Amino acid sequence: MIKYIGSKRKLMTNIIAAIRALEPSGAVADLFSGTSRVAHALKAAGYYVKANDHATFAHCLARCYIATDRDRVIAKAERVLAELRRVAPHPGYFTETFCVRSRFFHPKNGARIDAVRERIAQLQLDPELEAITLVSLMEAADRVDSTTGLQMAYLKNWAPRAFNDLELRVPNILPGPGEAHQLEAEDAAATLSADVAYLDPPYNQHSYMGNYHIWETLVRWDKPDTYGVACKRIDCRQYSSPFNSRVRAAEALKKVVTRCAARHLVVSFNNEGYIAREHMEELLRSRGEVRVIALDNKRYVGAQIGIFNPQGKRVGRVGHLRNREYLFVVAPEAWRADAAVAAAGRARPAAVRIP
Repeated sequence: MIKYIGSKRKLMTNIIAAIRALEPSGAVADLFSGTSRVAHALKAAGYYVKANDHATFAHCLARCYIATDRDRVIAKAERVLAELRRVAPHPGYFTETFCVRSRFFHPKNGARIDAVRERIAQLQLDPELEAITLVSLMEAADRVDSTTGLQMAYLKNWAPRAFNDLELRVPNILPGPGEAHQLEAEDAAATLSADVAYLDPPYNQHSYMGNYHIWETLVRWDKPDTYGVACKRIDCRQYSSPFNSRVRAAEALKKVVTRCAARHLVVSFNNEGYIAREHMEELLRSRGEVRVIALDNKRYVGAQIGIFNPQGKRVGRVGHLRNREYLFVVAPEAWRADAAVAAAGRARPAAVRIP
């Protein structure tokens, strides 16, 4: 899956263990699905998953990984991807924008991305097949980018992987049904009924739309006007999420929690976020008994190399290399919340129980 700030890859065993201990009798909803990494793991664990994210690229990932049944589409997907691998490179909007005017990708790969994306548009595939091809292209591009994992900036010198050839692979689609939705979180919370809802909201001022604007453009293929050194979509200037505002984040999450059509909640947040642990516990208490553990976690790679201006000059130092990821479990019964927290703690020895 694509590189993603806030990815819960290293905490996956804890999250799945907590949810499993809640013994879901119905669906599990992921209301901020992002790359669908957690939703995918839940589907692999046998749950019926409802994945939601307002971003178009994230919805595409959820449609591929959650809503698509591998057994039903895999033969067609392999045939279409085989055809796309034979498409001749041809530079266009993507190459000019992200390889010439900026340096996120080497031009040789930009020309292939342009040509493959144009061919996908011409094929007029059904939604599931289109999602599979777009995810394959997105992940192929991610493997040859020249960033630290964010698209707010690119490396001053080419990353070694940028010289590798773009390679389309079949995404790791799972058998079985699921759902993919593209709603604002508050609306998703109210309409996607589930036994357990997993919430992983944005932590700070950085918008995922701005952090991953290239994927948004690649999936939409609307070839928008751009601005700045990073060639961000012009609509990034207008987009505003309350979760990216220090003064609005808590109220926005409160609305999601209050309206959530689920019996149990599992919430991921960290100690660098706008909502302090004590405030989060207070906010969640309206829904039941709250328990929490903290997990030591390495910060994303961009935070480990320092702060640079657009000219590539270091202008800031690294403050710290690790943070604390909180996992909040909310259940009507105290014993069930305790069991979920205990299971999450056992799943990773480094977990620290917070009384």
